[in-house]
Amino acid sequence: MPTSRVIVPVFDGVQSLDVTGPHEAFATATSFVGTADGYEIRLVSAVPGPVTTSSGLQLVAEGLPEGEIDTLLVPGGRGARQAPADGWLVTWLRGAAERSRRVVSVCTGAFPLAAAGLLDGLCATTHWRHADELGATHPAVDVTADAIYLRQGRIWTSAGVTAGIDLALALIEVDHGPEVAQDVARELVVFLRRPGGQSQFAGPVWAPPARQPSIKAAQEIIHGDPAADLRVPVLASRVGMSERHFSREFTKALGSPPGDYVEQVRVDVARRLLESEPLLVTAAATRAGFGSAESMRKAFLRRVGVAPDHYRRRFTLTERT
Repeated sequence: MPTSRVIVPVFDGVQSLDVTGPHEAFATATSFVGTADGYEIRLVSAVPGPVTTSSGLQLVAEGLPEGEIDTLLVPGGRGARQAPADGWLVTWLRGAAERSRRVVSVCTGAFPLAAAGLLDGLCATTHWRHADELGATHPAVDVTADAIYLRQGRIWTSAGVTAGIDLALALIEVDHGPEVAQDVARELVVFLRRPGGQSQFAGPVWAPPARQPSIKAAQEIIHGDPAADLRVPVLASRVGMSERHFSREFTKALGSPPGDYVEQVRVDVARRLLESEPLLVTAAATRAGFGSAESMRKAFLRRVGVAPDHYRRRFTLTERT
């Protein structure tokens, strides 16, 4: 294939890794396939010259390009989330997307794409911390918070920061095949396909106290002793409600049924235990309130995307002999 032109619009407040991560992946791929078949990466801006990233690193941009674009890659960062709908970035993206073979966002680069109307009616992802904001600000976008990256036709979106490398590897695999993508992954010392989703990196889910006293009391019971018997009949009895009424009011107040809420709380407790204490998985399961290590494993796979022992190996804070 001929040289692919990758255009990256940059702006003050851009996240540096959203730019440099994919840049390095594409440049490494070019070193394997040769410049005639590789990637030409250009950083562009409305005003050519230095651009200051959110971390203070300065990047140098050239002017906005004319002509056809192979890959339009929009990075994230504070500047992306705050980009006005009538500003140069969103306005330029509308026209540039029509000239592009594919349009890609990294992290919160999904925000200007959504503001330009390019994600309407599509499934998209972004950094887990800002997924709710993206969905609330742009209700026409179907936001999936846990994906590392998503493809919807020629539109690709990725999770936060380093997930831009995962996305770049996927693009390289489409363009040059799995062997080249694997070579790039080895060179960068990263997974070709990262196991699990964003849930394994996100912080514990916190739900504000319910306004209804009985449901708030049930929350306090759950958080106060996650290892206790927290079945619906027990909780309903402790707060003086019938099972059906309790389940209905709990779901209405907190957005999830009691059983789902209890499982999420227990998963969060187990995550903290596995991160901070040298426990066996069976011990963590008992302390977190799971009936067995197997039930905890199934809950982790549902909510975190990886098994507890894999999670512990990646995120433990303690040394083990």
